[in-house]
Amino acid sequence: MLKEASPKWYPVYTHSRAEKQAYELLLQKGVEAYLPLQKTLKQWSDRKKWVSEPLFKSYLFVRIFQKQQTEVLMTKGIARFLYQSGKIANMPDQQINEIQMLLSTEMDLEVTSDHISPGEKVVIKAGPLIGLTGEMVSYKSQKQLIIRLENLGQSILVNAHAALVDKL
Repeated sequence: MLKEASPKWYPVYTHSRAEKQAYELLLQKGVEAYLPLQKTLKQWSDRKKWVSEPLFKSYLFVRIFQKQQTEVLMTKGIARFLYQSGKIANMPDQQINEIQMLLSTEMDLEVTSDHISPGEKVVIKAGPLIGLTGEMVSYKSQKQLIIRLENLGQSILVNAHAALVDKL
């Protein structure tokens, strides 16, 4: 049997509204996990408040060896791994790095599971997202850079001025 050289990132589906609890429990078990959080202004009848919410509802990411999958599944709040072509889907380190980079900026992000037709591959050539690659599409009548996360079935919409984008 071949030994895995290094751990891989896997998207994990959680129970509804259990992302933060599952994340904390994974960390307590010593599992490397990443829960992308975004600050959102919430409006209640009597007040407004900034809260940290998961960027992807019911998803978090774990960086593990294949043999640790059972341990992750036995964590309260974890529902299942995502599958692609009959195998547990994993994500390249670069996609996790791109999510972290996007969240480190003050840009307004929108996550969508709408299927967006593929456009031209582009790269951002200036600004806080320099070097980020994705697909340029017309969406809601604005030019926006789409970062497609293939193994997650989700896309991140980022407002990017056309002058900051070059074809790959």
